[in-house]
Amino acid sequence: MNLDIDKNRYKTMTYNRCGNSGLKLPAVSLGLWHNFGFVNVFENAKKLIETAFNNGITHFDLANNYGPPPGSAEEVFGKILKQNFRGYRDEMIISSKAGYTMWDGPYGDWGSKKYLVSSLDQSLKRMKLDYVDIFYHHRPDPETPLEETMGALSLMVQQGKALYVGISNYGAEEALKAVTILKDNGTPCLIHQPKYSMFERWVEDGLLEVLEANGVGCIPFSPLAQGLLTDKYLHGIPADSRVATSGVFLKESNITPEKVATISKLNEMAKSREQKLSQMALSWILKDKRITSVLIGASKPEQITDAIAALNNTEFSAEELIQIDNILA
Repeated sequence: MNLDIDKNRYKTMTYNRCGNSGLKLPAVSLGLWHNFGFVNVFENAKKLIETAFNNGITHFDLANNYGPPPGSAEEVFGKILKQNFRGYRDEMIISSKAGYTMWDGPYGDWGSKKYLVSSLDQSLKRMKLDYVDIFYHHRPDPETPLEETMGALSLMVQQGKALYVGISNYGAEEALKAVTILKDNGTPCLIHQPKYSMFERWVEDGLLEVLEANGVGCIPFSPLAQGLLTDKYLHGIPADSRVATSGVFLKESNITPEKVATISKLNEMAKSREQKLSQMALSWILKDKRITSVLIGASKPEQITDAIAALNNTEFSAEELIQIDNILA
C-alpha cells in the first residue's frame, strides 16, 4: 500500500539545475550508505524514505555495495518502492554506483567493462527497476584504461539502463580526462560525487573549477564528516553513535580534544546564526553555487527535517567565512 504522501511536498524544497543538463536535483539528497541494510530495522528504513519524499527530497543515492551485507540496501530500497511508492517512480531520481569490492574473483571490483555492466544488471534486479536515473563509477581504477571505464558508462546510457552517468572520488586531473572522454562519446558527465566537508576541503584545489568549466554538477558526500560536524560528540561519545556501534569509518581516535575544541567553536558560531552545527555545515557547502546538492545520511527522521532546515540560511558574510577559516586553521 502507498504511504500517506504529502501534497505540499514540493513547496519548501529548493531544486538546483545539475550542471548544463536539463535535470534538477533537490538541494538536499538522501544517501543510503548506512541504515538501510538487512542488519537494520526495515520499518525505520521505510520511515526515512517516507520522511524524505514528503519533504521534497526526490533523489535517493545507493551503490552496489551498500548494506551490510553488500547489496542489501538496494534490495531494501526496492522493496520499499514496490510496497509503498507505486506510481511515484517518475517523481524520483534513483542513483547507484560500482567501483568497490562487490563479489569474489577478478571481475567483482574496480572499473572494467565486465564489472560495471554486470554490476548495474545486478543492481536493477535488486531494486526491481528497468533503469536508474544516474549511474556512477565509484572510484578511479589505476589499472583499467579510462576509455574502457567511461565507454562502459556510455554503453549503459545507450542501452537505456541509465539516463545519466557520473563519477565519484576522482581528483581534478582524472575528472577532466573522464569528462572529456564521456563528452567525446556523446554521453555528457552529469555529476561528480566527492567527499567534501569543513574538515575535508580537497575539492577546492582545482576540482570545483574543472566541474564548473565543463558544466558538471557536484553532490558532496559525508558533508558532516561522519557526524563530527554535529553537536553529537561535544560531551563524549553517545552509546548509539556510529563510533560506538561501528567504528569502521569514524573511530574514537578521531575524536581528539583538539577536534572537540574546534567543533565547540563552530557550534558557538552556528548558534549565532540561529542554526544547529549540522545545519551550518550543510549551509557552508551549499553557499557555493557550483554545488548542486548535498548528500546526507540519516538514522532518524528528524535528522532529515533538520538537514532540510539548513536551506533557510545558506548566506554567509565575508566576516563569517573568515571566522570559519580561522577556526579550521
